[in-house]
Amino acid sequence: MAWFDELLDTWMGVCRGSGVLVKNGDSWKIKQYVLSLTVPNSNIDEVIKINKIKDSTFVKKIQSNLIRN
Repeated sequence: MAWFDELLDTWMGVCRGSGVLVKNGDSWKIKQYVLSLTVPNSNIDEVIKINKIKDSTFVKKIQSNLIRN
């Protein structure tokens, strides 16, 4: 087993990735990978406002799907 952290220069700006790998025979398989977008502390209030709007729409959609099922 191995784990890693990486700093990436992407089209979204600087991102961080981290993951866990497991060796299976001669090959490595990704068991978990997380990609995180970095947000400067000075911009977090703006991001929170945007997420509140987006998150509430997302949660309503999920709840609606749960009620139907």
